[in-house]
Amino acid sequence: MKPAKFDYYAPGSLPEALALTAQFGDEAKILAGGQSLMPLMNMRLARPGVVIDINRISEMAYISQDGNDALAIGALTRQRAMERSSAVRETFPLLAAAVPYIGHSQIRNRGTIGGSMAHADPAAELPALGLALDAELILASATGQRVVKAEDFFLGQLTTALTPGEILTEVRFPGTIGRWAWGFQEVCRREGDFALVGAIALLDLDGSGACQAARITMFGVGGAPARIPTAEERLVGTTVDSADREAAAEAVSQALDPVSDIHASATYRKQVGGVMARRALEDAIHQANGASRP
Repeated sequence: MKPAKFDYYAPGSLPEALALTAQFGDEAKILAGGQSLMPLMNMRLARPGVVIDINRISEMAYISQDGNDALAIGALTRQRAMERSSAVRETFPLLAAAVPYIGHSQIRNRGTIGGSMAHADPAAELPALGLALDAELILASATGQRVVKAEDFFLGQLTTALTPGEILTEVRFPGTIGRWAWGFQEVCRREGDFALVGAIALLDLDGSGACQAARITMFGVGGAPARIPTAEERLVGTTVDSADREAAAEAVSQALDPVSDIHASATYRKQVGGVMARRALEDAIHQANGASRP
């Protein structure tokens, strides 16, 4: 299959790319890793009149860390670079552990953090990780830039807060929750496939093991990744023992309102969503207790 006819531009700098996005607006698509855009174009599900290839903008590929353990990742950073980064592994081990679940190594060699975030597939790992870790996304245009929190960025299936003329340039992860106990679980048909259901659990435990705050983020169960406040509230003030985890899992299942598709039924996703959340919480508790993940 071949894409429909389009005009191609390869800017060498961010200002040049922003000038092009301002010129062409919603007629243009940004090409970063191409792991989502190119298949859509080849199947003619996407027919942009203009493709702006930003791969030559080397200053958009970086991983930097500040003194507060916050992490800034340029939007053109390859997923494989995140997987191998010592800064990611040391400050956000959840990110380092979850990135290998993204497709296969060949996909991660080309796929970028910005491309995945901007594409906003509801079953993708990186958007869910951004929401779970309270990430901020830097959106630039020819007239300036703005900062959008992950909770406000993902609006629905393949839909984000990006407007015509904007480019996602950076993803920032605040260091405040980078050291929380964490768990990550997903189920898919084959290794490397998109998740049918996924769960991310984060726990802030005090010295006695009591939960001060909790975050449960689900993906693959709706139009966008979603936090489950009712389940999180059930854990605060508890020791997150087996009964607490079961209660939270039940709250997750009750809160989910997924749809059926060719991959899984809504009933399956509701039930398995609770199971994935419970297992992610179990992983977090094992980690907090210094045990290896089961």
